[in-house]
Amino acid sequence: MAVLMTLRVRRIEDGLPMQIQILEGRIVQTELLPVEAEALEGIPFIGPGLFDIQINGYQGNWFCDEHLTIDTVFDVSRALVNNGVSMFFPTLITCSAEAMEHGLNVINQACQSDFLINQIIQGCHLEGPYISAEDGPRGAHPVQHVRPASWNEFQRWQEVSGNRVRLVTLAPEAGNACEFIEAAVASGVKISLGHTAASPQQIRAAVDAGATLSTHLGNGCPAMIHRHQNVFWPQLEDDRLATSVIADGWHVPAEFLRTVWKCKGHQRTILTSDVSGYGGCLPGRYESPNVAVEVLEDGRIVVADQRQYLAGSGALTGDCVLHMQRTCGLELKEAWNLASALPAKMFEIPCGGIDVGDEATLTLFRIEEGKFVPIGSMVKGVFITGEFTG
Repeated sequence: MAVLMTLRVRRIEDGLPMQIQILEGRIVQTELLPVEAEALEGIPFIGPGLFDIQINGYQGNWFCDEHLTIDTVFDVSRALVNNGVSMFFPTLITCSAEAMEHGLNVINQACQSDFLINQIIQGCHLEGPYISAEDGPRGAHPVQHVRPASWNEFQRWQEVSGNRVRLVTLAPEAGNACEFIEAAVASGVKISLGHTAASPQQIRAAVDAGATLSTHLGNGCPAMIHRHQNVFWPQLEDDRLATSVIADGWHVPAEFLRTVWKCKGHQRTILTSDVSGYGGCLPGRYESPNVAVEVLEDGRIVVADQRQYLAGSGALTGDCVLHMQRTCGLELKEAWNLASALPAKMFEIPCGGIDVGDEATLTLFRIEEGKFVPIGSMVKGVFITGEFTG
């Protein structure tokens, strides 16, 4: 028998208190509530579920780990939902063919075995291995596994994934890049440009071939660039490209975020955390088969023994939303949309909402002392973790 669920929350667009009733995964009634201003602080905000297209892992676990298990996929997914992320793309970075195939196969098995995990994991993102081999643009990706794009290799991976790969990040200068882009786009896979030192001409050729996104622009690029011939101007000016950015306060400066916002606006700016597999870990040094990293006291995650090259983020999606809001002077709902409705629209994935008839895939949170405090997430009307475990 279906159970009617009632929530008292604050609307993300104006902070007004309201009562929402949910039945069979959809909102069936909403009503504004008269609540005194001093009582608002105890009522959580609610917004469409956060959707992050680039999550590498969490709490010491990586999706590209050759020892990944179904239980680990469940654990990471639950941890992310508990932190406000309702949907995400597990992201597998540059690794061996065997590790890539294993990770995709395990993620597919996890989705097949559990209805809610299948709703939380909306696809997979391959960030590599078809990227630049140069120090700097390669970032923390292991150089020994960087290679030219191979459509045959990708088809094998797509098959073991259950056709779950929705996004591939590659460098325009990688071998066979344009041919790969054309084949991938024809198959329904979106292509993003990243970890690249490409020339403007190579970037334009990749966009002409069908690339539609830039991956964490401002990162995965040369440390020193030519003032005219560089990777930024052709990506910023081309309206065919949407742009993802990591607004965690470390990956790019405030001026860069504001520039991306002015160039791409509310239709082509996507927030991602790019959270590392070491996100959520205590400060210290961590070793993996491919790279050693350090989690610093301030929360940054860097390639070990230096401080220039970051190795993914330690922040999560909600933190990035609030930083983007403050940095660019946005309304909360406007910044929230960049990490929920906009990426969902790009990948044609239903996004939750707070109007009658909307799917109840939602994120509940508070803002305390300017920080994002997640309560948890609801997926199709089911609270999975947090205060509302159900």
